[in-house]
Amino acid sequence: MATAMPSIAADLGGFDLYAWAFSAYMLAQAATIPIYGRLADMYGRRSVFYGGAGLFLIGSTLCGFSHSMLQLVVFRALQGLGAGGVQPIANTIVGDIYSPVERARVQGMLSGVFGVSAIIGPSLGAFIVQYGEWPLVFWINLPIGIAAITMIALFLPEHANVRQRRVDYLGSALLIIAVTLLMLLAMQWGSLAGNTALALIAVLIATCLALALHERRTAEPMLPLELWRNRVIVSSNVGSLITGILMMGVTAYLPTYIQGEMERGPDVAAIVLALMSVVWVLGSTAAGLYLPRATYRRIASLGAILLTVGAVVLITLTPARGPGWAAVGALLIGLGMGFCNTTFMISVQTSVAWEQRGAATSSTMFLRFLGQSLGAALFTAMINASLLAHSQTGAGALAQLMDTHWRASQSAGDLAALIATTAAAMRHAYLLTLMLAVMALMVALTYPARLGPATQSRQK
Repeated sequence: MATAMPSIAADLGGFDLYAWAFSAYMLAQAATIPIYGRLADMYGRRSVFYGGAGLFLIGSTLCGFSHSMLQLVVFRALQGLGAGGVQPIANTIVGDIYSPVERARVQGMLSGVFGVSAIIGPSLGAFIVQYGEWPLVFWINLPIGIAAITMIALFLPEHANVRQRRVDYLGSALLIIAVTLLMLLAMQWGSLAGNTALALIAVLIATCLALALHERRTAEPMLPLELWRNRVIVSSNVGSLITGILMMGVTAYLPTYIQGEMERGPDVAAIVLALMSVVWVLGSTAAGLYLPRATYRRIASLGAILLTVGAVVLITLTPARGPGWAAVGALLIGLGMGFCNTTFMISVQTSVAWEQRGAATSSTMFLRFLGQSLGAALFTAMINASLLAHSQTGAGALAQLMDTHWRASQSAGDLAALIATTAAAMRHAYLLTLMLAVMALMVALTYPARLGPATQSRQK
């Protein structure tokens, strides 16, 4: 989608809605992830997966038929409403059908699939718009999605307890409002007026209080608060939030550093991020293989230490050291993320019974997703503040460095001064990355000392 979107916008027009083609999808997905997880605990995995995947495919089909950017934004939101039920339920299913020891290996394999997809996806999007028609970017989901639904229908046994259920409609509505407001604030913070932001924060606080009071009183809450009394789940969810924030400092701004400060092409920046994705896969696979013989604390701590060392490497990054030094930092970060995220997911799924596994899995994935959105806003704000302290152009300084024609028109002295200013701002961002890595290590140390898949009994 990201590599295809410029061509789509050129065809449809409406560039003022360009960002909303992404934001609408992310808002809808984030708002529904916890709800799908809880519904899967109440009504079983298959029916909820069918609903989410079916809605995703309908949205994908309609996106391909869009005749304006407004239509695309609406259909992307519909696609996001379905996406909230695909990946969380798929991960929950893995937690159901494998024992704790087996689950560690399988989650490592799934992380590998995701990593490979993250590398292939952008290239495939660019290939489609260059040699075909952009609707294929969306319609390519149809055969894959139909195959997934068919395989779930044929091979997944259902274990839902058949009894009358009461859906917490008010809790669902309050949860959707709270998550939507939180994501909107995270993604649009820089463009919101002061009074608007304060009003949204006030509504968010009021909604969260109403949700907490309601969920304490209802018999079958949409957001089971007892999950947050489980030490392992709290550690894993807080860790997912922290690493989600941390990841954005690397994926969002390291390519900018390579292209702007180092004067290298986008192909070099893409290679560095691709290496990070590959090593992430290796880290997830290694964690999955090692976890059955280790503890959650040991693997998560090892991942957090790798994140810390990677952040130190990025802090010492200078334009003179070149993309090789940046690649070392990205590789360490990717390896650490692989160790941490696999541990967080396995420990959560192993700590609850079938009736709560969907909600627990979704909570971890949601907080990781929320962390990425918060991270994008947080790192952008920090870099902009640092640039404004040393340059009147502020964030425009980065845009200027990315413009090859502008660079060619500047004197060597002025260009060197601007590169030094933006490099210092990036260093502040990586200091924040280091702080987050240390926080992740502190969270990892809160796991029980001897707890691991081999010592944890399988919950039914």
